[in-house]
Amino acid sequence: MKSNLRYLLIAGLMGFAQHNARAADTPDASLIAKGDYLARAGDCTACHSIAGGKEFGGGLAIASPMGVIYSTNISPDPDAGIGRYSEQEFADAVRKGVRRDGKHLYPAMPYPDYRGITDADIHALYVYFMQGVKPVAEKAPETALSFPFNQRWGMWFWNLAFTDDKSFEPRHSVPDDINRGKYLVEALGHCGSCHTPRGIGMQEKALNESSSHYLAGGELNGWPVPSLRGMPTWTVQNITDYLATGRNDFASVGGEMTGVIEHSMQHMTDSDLHAIAVYLKSLPADTPVKNRRKNADAATKQTADLLTQGHNLGAGQMLYMNNCEACHWTDGNGAKGIFPRLNGGDVVIADNPTGLINIILQGAQTPSTPKAPSIMAMPGFAARLTDEQVAQLATFVRSGWGNDAPAVTAKEVQKVREGK
Repeated sequence: MKSNLRYLLIAGLMGFAQHNARAADTPDASLIAKGDYLARAGDCTACHSIAGGKEFGGGLAIASPMGVIYSTNISPDPDAGIGRYSEQEFADAVRKGVRRDGKHLYPAMPYPDYRGITDADIHALYVYFMQGVKPVAEKAPETALSFPFNQRWGMWFWNLAFTDDKSFEPRHSVPDDINRGKYLVEALGHCGSCHTPRGIGMQEKALNESSSHYLAGGELNGWPVPSLRGMPTWTVQNITDYLATGRNDFASVGGEMTGVIEHSMQHMTDSDLHAIAVYLKSLPADTPVKNRRKNADAATKQTADLLTQGHNLGAGQMLYMNNCEACHWTDGNGAKGIFPRLNGGDVVIADNPTGLINIILQGAQTPSTPKAPSIMAMPGFAARLTDEQVAQLATFVRSGWGNDAPAVTAKEVQKVREGK
């Protein structure tokens, strides 16, 4: 009897010890949830997943001036993915652009921005990708650039010239939400990778707010990318609404930003979106905003009256009435939170008309989000309108209601239609 009791006691203690050992090896569910949230905030899904494919299986074709770069499989599969990576190797890939085998990643992976991610967040991300993501056994296509861009060792010199190893540096004596927004924008959200102009080496001209180039806008795949510095025509609430839903009282998402809202921003907390907004508003708008509006109130009434009366309309005005007026109205103001305004709209009066041309040709669609579940879609008119007609329509939209942007030519439309 005593021996049996002793056996049961020893077995119980061993079982308890094994249970505790397993519990120690099993990450807290809250840590996995944190990593999941951080991966959303870092927009990992958008690049490392393809439509209809398995999450984080890679394979997205990313166009670059050097050729097509395919995103990698970052699931925990040990052969096709990153399952064999140690946490330090994972951190080096994310923050330094160095793979487990020592080879360099191309900066289509925004590691120059990710360098500022904290150790605690790197740990949560590592735990999430190793424990919270399903392995994907299929390998992503190999990136095969032409010479000399296929020589990955050359990235060592690029990194030396255009990146740094500085950790995130918060501002002093500012509210916590500004520094939280700074971290989300500058590091985890890597907003500068699209909204900061590029230099001769295709590098971001600035990696943080110490330079007026940072978030000063530019172009991406032919689309004009707006400056985020100060955002003088938007309020904090306008920015927050746009990030949460892809729309606000006068604008609607389009282009690459659609995916950012769909895969990332809509999943973030209200407090984090607010933090991003207050941080952007805190940046000085160093470059004066070009005035693309003339006598807006009087000009709006004049254009609206002309369209309403319908007499002696020009080609662009007729095209607007037949294709656009039902949603955007004669005053060009659209419907708040539903149809974006053309009267003073940023994409309408941008120096580069490519974004507007793309939207006319291809249409646009807002993502479905918890705060705005309805999908608002604009049809594309590529099959309905000729290059000349699109040019006439775009020219009217860029000059009506007090808008004062340059005319659009049929040749510009042709280039966009042909993807040149």
